[in-house]
Amino acid sequence: MDLFTHFIVPFAILTLLKVKGFNVKDRLAGGFGGISVDFDVILFGVGFLAPELFIFTHRGITHSFVFGLVTAIIFIYIISRPSVNGFIGHLIKRDIKVKFNKRSVLLAYFGVLTHLFLDFLTTGGIPLFYPFSLTRYTANLYYYTDLITTIVALMVLIILYLRLDPKYKKIALLTFMIMLISFGGIRGYAKMDALSSQTMGDGYNHITAYPTQDMFTWTVVESDSATNYRVFTYNTLQKESYNLMEFKNLTVKNGSYESAQEAIKYANIIPDVEKFRWNSPYTVINATKTGTGWNVTYSDIVGTHYGPGELSVLVP
Repeated sequence: MDLFTHFIVPFAILTLLKVKGFNVKDRLAGGFGGISVDFDVILFGVGFLAPELFIFTHRGITHSFVFGLVTAIIFIYIISRPSVNGFIGHLIKRDIKVKFNKRSVLLAYFGVLTHLFLDFLTTGGIPLFYPFSLTRYTANLYYYTDLITTIVALMVLIILYLRLDPKYKKIALLTFMIMLISFGGIRGYAKMDALSSQTMGDGYNHITAYPTQDMFTWTVVESDSATNYRVFTYNTLQKESYNLMEFKNLTVKNGSYESAQEAIKYANIIPDVEKFRWNSPYTVINATKTGTGWNVTYSDIVGTHYGPGELSVLVP
């Protein structure tokens, strides 16, 4: 999800619930918490310079229940400093002062939880239980970002900024939340349709669907749970499949299968490879024996990878 949506959702919930005692500063604390974990972009350099620390990346370390709380505390502390909120307030001509206390931190963590839930809905997933597990969890319902949602969220943010009657702002927030929930419902129905419409054969016994920007178009992966994958695009409105491609889990050329397995075992512990496989839900491997060793190529067959869809390493 986009940064605008991550701010608006907790802000809207805290506004529309009409909890007694909540004021605009409380709603701001929730909104700031909602965007805090996406400032992990400043950690990108750590993961780039030290590939073994690939968890220091976007949708990495901060996108977990534990470090999300740490991030919220740090963010609220920084933004509550007079020099910081004074500068931002002067820049946008609005009072954004929040206090650094238990109440603000808890509301910010509420914003973090809404952020984690929204990103859980998107393709790619997030490591919710890090540092206890590196596994990424996802419902694969939304694409990374939804263009329509982003545009509407920006419009709502502008309405919140303008000096309008509060009732119009509440109408805008409610409309946005209804739209967001409706889009999720449509995507959920479309995903189930994409899965149920396929009649698997040729030994394939497992099926998964991944969202695209178009809520009615899905990337479908069928596998036999062992060696083969079949990937295609399915449109739930047209009831048509296209772009069919088939892959083997492992292809070995110019060498023995046993030797290739040893080379792959070594390659799998290389930090760049670990990072690639962590980002890729389905990775196929092509191992080719050369005069200098094994050229092992990893490919992301789904196309949900943040970076390049292919990575090659040479194992002597």
